[in-house]
Amino acid sequence: MADFYAVLGVERTAADDDIKKAYRKLAMTNHPDRNGGSKEHEEKFKAITEAYDVLRDPQKRAAYDRYGEAGLRGGGQHHVDLSEALNIFMKDFGGFSGLEDLFGGRSQSGGGPRTGADVKISLPLTLAEVSTGVEKDVRLRVLDACDRCEGSGAEPGSKVKQCHTCAGQGEVRRAQRSFFGQFVTVAPCPTCKGEGQIVEAPCKKCRGEGRMRGDRTIKVQIPAGVATGQYMTMRGVGNAGARNGERGDVHLVFEVADDARFERDGEDLYTEVLVTYPQLVMGAAIEVPTVTSTVALSIPPATQSGQVFHLRGRGLARVNSNGTGDLHVRVQLWTPSELSDDEARLIRELAEVQRSVPADRDKGLWAKMKEALGA
Repeated sequence: MADFYAVLGVERTAADDDIKKAYRKLAMTNHPDRNGGSKEHEEKFKAITEAYDVLRDPQKRAAYDRYGEAGLRGGGQHHVDLSEALNIFMKDFGGFSGLEDLFGGRSQSGGGPRTGADVKISLPLTLAEVSTGVEKDVRLRVLDACDRCEGSGAEPGSKVKQCHTCAGQGEVRRAQRSFFGQFVTVAPCPTCKGEGQIVEAPCKKCRGEGRMRGDRTIKVQIPAGVATGQYMTMRGVGNAGARNGERGDVHLVFEVADDARFERDGEDLYTEVLVTYPQLVMGAAIEVPTVTSTVALSIPPATQSGQVFHLRGRGLARVNSNGTGDLHVRVQLWTPSELSDDEARLIRELAEVQRSVPADRDKGLWAKMKEALGA
């Protein structure tokens, strides 16, 4: 499993500007167009861009710092393919074009249908669902291919022709001379909006867009152990691209509701139970809550109020990994707000016997009490 900080050659405490500077330097060195399409450099380019894509985003970086790559993947896979890596690279350089001159190779921004926009959805979950994993039906309001023109954007019977401005390239180039030499700028074609084609007779139903708004429902298997802020990426199920463009992705961001019985720290859970004075002094077997049921806890004699017991493997699953967290139970003395006559009498009798805390309580008093009780 890659260390994203090591991939970029920066410290874990690196500032955002340092991360961006390191990425730019490595991206320029390993860009495929600068290395003749070398497969080795392409893989390095994707790896450093994947690392940068995580570390440049505060939420992704925080999840990665805490949980590693498991905190990013959720139930899907977090990866950056070459197309995504090139898009991230272009956006990072502030829309700078002229990469042909920069790298001495071809630009990756050709014409053709555009990929549809991604969809981000918040998915509420309960702690009980997180403890076991759950299958959810997620309703999407997305753009689907128009059923009249089958996504082409053209009225049935009409044709789609090549754009005369860019000759089907989807982009126009302009050469400019400056003190530093010739620069070539590349921009989307203003006539076809970068698609390389012109619809002669737009579809009457979708008005040439090739897509219509619709409702879809997808089934999603949420793995056990996910936490608020983690996400799952569903590839190719988002908005359809205009005129038969590829579908974008759906990003499901988890929102796990609080459970009043527990505090959560990763896969570990913390809870508190109230017990009586006799239970603390003489020991007892009690039931403590887990997320979905209860579990037995044996309190030994002479237990102090506030003591914490650790129940191994009774917490939450480690997301996308083996093992389970622990349940930490703090026992606290319960003080009744009202007493019956018998309880008041017994408390007064006990007060006559125990007027103060024994001076030698730290010198084996509790060990003697355990012995006296036969523990």
